[in-house]
Amino acid sequence: MFPAWFAGVGYAAIVIGALVPAAIMSIAAANLFTRNIYKEFFRPLASPAEETRVARLASLVMKIGALGFALELDKTFSINLQLLGGIWILQTFPSIVISLYTRWFHRFALIIGWAVAMAYGTIEAYRTPGGGQAHFGTSSAPVFGHITYIAVTALALNLIVAVVLTLVFRVTRVPDGYDETRPAQYTADPAERPAPAATRVP
Repeated sequence: MFPAWFAGVGYAAIVIGALVPAAIMSIAAANLFTRNIYKEFFRPLASPAEETRVARLASLVMKIGALGFALELDKTFSINLQLLGGIWILQTFPSIVISLYTRWFHRFALIIGWAVAMAYGTIEAYRTPGGGQAHFGTSSAPVFGHITYIAVTALALNLIVAVVLTLVFRVTRVPDGYDETRPAQYTADPAERPAPAATRVP
């Protein structure tokens, strides 16, 4: 409907809009890498400035990797890989979201349910052809004769395994472990932590 130059402007706007969630995801992933891998296992005494440098570098590497995926992979395959990420991330729902409201689930049951659902979702997605691809062709698969999003089926399996194993572990009295979180770890930065009682000013 529009001349070529205006269509180019429209496509450029779409590209810029797509960069916003991509940038947010790369920044979040870079911060997770810096705080939970780099500082935890390689540089426990890293300064905030060093953490910032590492996070910037990690974010840049992830952006370059994402650009390579977008340019080199088949577009349908790229979208299906993103949907596969949805299959994986949804399996954290019982242990992260549901556990915010109840402590009923046994921690080992949650871990096993997550592992079973991750294995099922990945294998099922790998076995599903579509769009000219032999593997990871689509994010839906037939379940009991109905085409269903693989993530939903995996989540249902996750919850079933977690509930059944929780009941089994409760009956067999398998220890649930204990919370190792220390009060000082509830704040992210040392400056936010409350001062010792002896140095507080009334």
